[in-house]
Amino acid sequence: MPRLPKPADISKIPGALRLYQVSSIITGVFLLLLCAEVIAKFIYGYEVEMGGENGFLAMVPKDTVAAVNVSTAILIMHGWFYVLYLFADFRLWSLMRWPFWRFVLIALGGIIPTLSFFLEGPFTRTVKRTLAENADTTAARAEKAEATS
Repeated sequence: MPRLPKPADISKIPGALRLYQVSSIITGVFLLLLCAEVIAKFIYGYEVEMGGENGFLAMVPKDTVAAVNVSTAILIMHGWFYVLYLFADFRLWSLMRWPFWRFVLIALGGIIPTLSFFLEGPFTRTVKRTLAENADTTAARAEKAEATS
């Protein structure tokens, strides 16, 4: 039988789920931008420059960026959003009391392109279904825990 969330954590789960949903989309978008940047840089030999002499946004030959290097900014932003994504993953995983393999699977969503988009829906439905199916059980467990304390 799968482990249920602790009664004290039930109220925290919707916020953790929302953080996971938002961070998975943002991380997935930046991962796709990062993939496009890597292809442009290492296959075609171009980087994206912002605010340079070539206009607001321009593709310039690799290693010739004289203004803001958008390619590097995308790399850095994906890294920080992945940290947020891992935090959201850990928080949801620990509140739901899932097995470790789910944590690893969700974490892979931030490093395998498009995986976060495919995982977000099923995991959201799983959380909502678990909360709905066990609403009576968790309410009874919460009442019992309050009565014993």
